[in-house]
Amino acid sequence: MKYFYKSLITLVLIMMGANLFAAKINLDRIDPPFWWTGMKNSQLQLMVHGTNISEAKPVIEYYGVRVKEIILVENPNYMFINLEIGEETKPGVFDIHFKKGKKTIATYKYQLKERVSDPSLYKGFDNSDVIYLLMPDRFSNGNPNNDDMPLMLETADRTNPNGRHGGDIEGMSNQLDYLSDLGITAIWANPLLENNMPAYSYHGYAVTDLYKVDPRFGTNEDYLTFIKKAHSKGIKVIMDMIFNHLGTGYYWKDDLPMKDWYNEWPEFTRSNYRGGTVSDPYASEFDYNKEVKGWFDKTMADLNQNNEFMANYLIQNSIWWIEYSGLDGIRQDTYPYPYKDFMAEWMRRLLEEYPDYNVVGEAWLSQPPAVAYWLDNNTNKDGYKSNLTNVFDFPLMYAISKAFNENEGWSTGTAQLYEVLSQDYVYSMPDNIVTFVDNHDGDRFYTKIQEDINKFKLAMAFMMTTRGIPSIYYGTEILMTGEEHKGHGDIRKDFPGGWNGDATNAFSKEGRTDDQNEAFDFIRRLLNWRKSNTTVQYGELTHYIPENGVYVYFKKHEGNTVMVMLNNTNEDKIVDLTRYSKSIGCNTKGRSVLTRRGWDDLSKIEISAKSPLIIELSK
Repeated sequence: MKYFYKSLITLVLIMMGANLFAAKINLDRIDPPFWWTGMKNSQLQLMVHGTNISEAKPVIEYYGVRVKEIILVENPNYMFINLEIGEETKPGVFDIHFKKGKKTIATYKYQLKERVSDPSLYKGFDNSDVIYLLMPDRFSNGNPNNDDMPLMLETADRTNPNGRHGGDIEGMSNQLDYLSDLGITAIWANPLLENNMPAYSYHGYAVTDLYKVDPRFGTNEDYLTFIKKAHSKGIKVIMDMIFNHLGTGYYWKDDLPMKDWYNEWPEFTRSNYRGGTVSDPYASEFDYNKEVKGWFDKTMADLNQNNEFMANYLIQNSIWWIEYSGLDGIRQDTYPYPYKDFMAEWMRRLLEEYPDYNVVGEAWLSQPPAVAYWLDNNTNKDGYKSNLTNVFDFPLMYAISKAFNENEGWSTGTAQLYEVLSQDYVYSMPDNIVTFVDNHDGDRFYTKIQEDINKFKLAMAFMMTTRGIPSIYYGTEILMTGEEHKGHGDIRKDFPGGWNGDATNAFSKEGRTDDQNEAFDFIRRLLNWRKSNTTVQYGELTHYIPENGVYVYFKKHEGNTVMVMLNNTNEDKIVDLTRYSKSIGCNTKGRSVLTRRGWDDLSKIEISAKSPLIIELSK
């Protein structure tokens, strides 16, 4: 009898163990959380996460959706499901049952939405636009109630220049009329996605959930509402994305799907930040590896895009955001840092779904040929083709920073501008370059030009009339200052008036100083003219070597001509226009865009010291 009881007890223990084991299987999340029918690419890869989820089998029964492959990886807490969504598939919701034997362990209701947007409607941004870069946390606090949120590790502290200050999506939305009045046509906001890190989370570049807006900024729905409101005012929205790294607080943390999910080192190894090594034909393997595999920071894990599952995860996420929110473009951070072949494939996949889309890549390199390598072309000697539609013009930014601080000379002053533009032959599409004078990573422009408003006007007039797509950093229009060596908090100060109780409100004329209003009015007049002038937007550029301290160039389009003159000297100048007769053509009159002064004689023009002239020519 005792053997019977022993056997019975053993059987009970086995059954209890089996039940305990089954209880350990659970489902935490699936990415992407939903998808669409009618996509050009019929393939969809679901990343499934949950404790021991690999012990369960996913079962889907929905017409037009076929499970092609179930992939188990070395970590039992992950599973990848490759689906094929046929052309005939209808939008709807279907169950994904995760079964252990005959028992259903978990069920996920997966939605396929209807792709209501015609991909041809996604036109992206172009030369008609002026982009406004803003840092959400530092721009405007529309909802103080979300400054601190449950489960978020960092709380708001405006006294800390490197802490969270409380700016949010509602604040951005509240200032759309300000931006529209200024003449802005596109907004690029630094990353809005969750950054649940204990410190320095305000800047957004250590994302901890690629599918969720940070609750201290708002919700996904708030972001969609903001985009719709911006669109109603004729303003496009560009999303900041990062494929090189994620925050170390990402939900998978120390439970990575695979050992090669990150680029790991025996000990922490920082990137050398030398993007040029990727295109350098003589680069050592050591330097190249530190660039593409080194971590951007200890809190920013370097992603291994050579892992096909990581690569697909990132690609699908970017497509998800475009389709979900109606974004008008993407700014891609640290473009040369991920593996370049992956970046080319990402762009190919993106353009497959949205043929007229735009992505501007941050290739922080100081020479035009190095930047041109990343703009889509067929001329790279190594055969690399990026598929990238736009790049930032860092070489021109450096030239602008020098030009208006220098005396005019053979290679100084505005000759710096001329020399950089003269190298545009290295670019496949020079007009697709995004120009700027400062951004969130360097000294404020007004600081760089010794707080001289005349230099400011020269630079703004140049940037808004030369080739490319201009971008303005928030606060540049009100002469905000800051020095990077004092810390990033100094170049990312709060926009005055964005918080209740601020001593001044620079969003209004009354809250700005005389100098700030002078700068604001200058840019406002320039941008609103540019917004409707196709000649300066799309015109063919012809420039002349600077002479006697005056740089002259022309934009021509469909029979219309704009002439720009920049006097970078401390003397008034009378410029003989005979030299420019071919560009002037049969035009005999002109009118200043900035002052509305007119000329009935185009033989000579007087231009004041340290000032620009933008003249629309006519017969």
